Amino acid sequence: MNAGIDATLRGYQSRIETVLEASLPAADQVPQRLHAAQRYSVLGGGKRLRPLLVYCTGAALGVPIARLDAPAAAVELIHAYSLVHDDLPAMDNDDMRRGQPTTHRAFDEATAILAGDALQVLAFSLLAREEAFGASCASRLKMIQILADASGTNGMAGGQALDLAAVGRRLDINELEAMHRLKTGALIRASVLIAASCAPDLTSLQWQALDLYSQDIGLAFQIQDDILDVEGSPEDLGKNIGVDAARAKPTYPSILGLDAAKQHAQALKARACGRLEPLGRGGEVLAWLASFVVDRRV
Repeated sequence: MNAGIDATLRGYQSRIETVLEASLPAADQVPQRLHAAQRYSVLGGGKRLRPLLVYCTGAALGVPIARLDAPAAAVELIHAYSLVHDDLPAMDNDDMRRGQPTTHRAFDEATAILAGDALQVLAFSLLAREEAFGASCASRLKMIQILADASGTNGMAGGQALDLAAVGRRLDINELEAMHRLKTGALIRASVLIAASCAPDLTSLQWQALDLYSQDIGLAFQIQDDILDVEGSPEDLGKNIGVDAARAKPTYPSILGLDAAKQHAQALKARACGRLEPLGRGGEVLAWLASFVVDRRV
């Protein structure tokens, strides 16, 4: 990766940690156990891909970085809530996340459910009230709508329902992609479009380019996730591997084969980068981020 862009991404990752730390309730604030669980769920590490997408999209469009903090935090809070709930015994029943026990293992199931609920509504509260955000009421409403759509039955919740229903079944590639466009892709798409909503002079051509870019890397991210579940290590990934195969969950490698899945991810990356032409040189950082998504080993 280009050293300058690598430094930029690391700077964004450091920035979002500070923003999230300030946005979450203090652990000593009543109810302490619930607030501790929220902080544990959010501040325990992670790639922060979705906030990176917010910051990089904003940078590509010339949006001041201070306007992007609340949207970046909001998408990460929604992501964290989804992980807490997906890990529950009634869902994927996972014991490890980001190299530490999942929230329901570190606390208890009831606290984990409440922590996820509270993180979800905190995301929308940030978009509605954050003064430093500086967005108009119309822009705030648009971002709230984008994030709500990505979280509901036409997004993550719907995708998770399809994922649970697919266990033990053999899907074709179109069914698998439809599921992951909701479960994984919807929030990645929302991360890009929320940032685009902060740019008042965005053209319809640029909006469409960013929309298509986000859809491509959303699928590419999930394919690489599936590949890493086959080839990765628990030490690098911070979670158990091989769990999809053990649960008879359909994945890109199980349907396409490992080599074909890798080729598909690379093709999506190339197509995503090609989508960025209407952004000119501003799209370079998003092209680098597409490589970060597909070529990552964690």
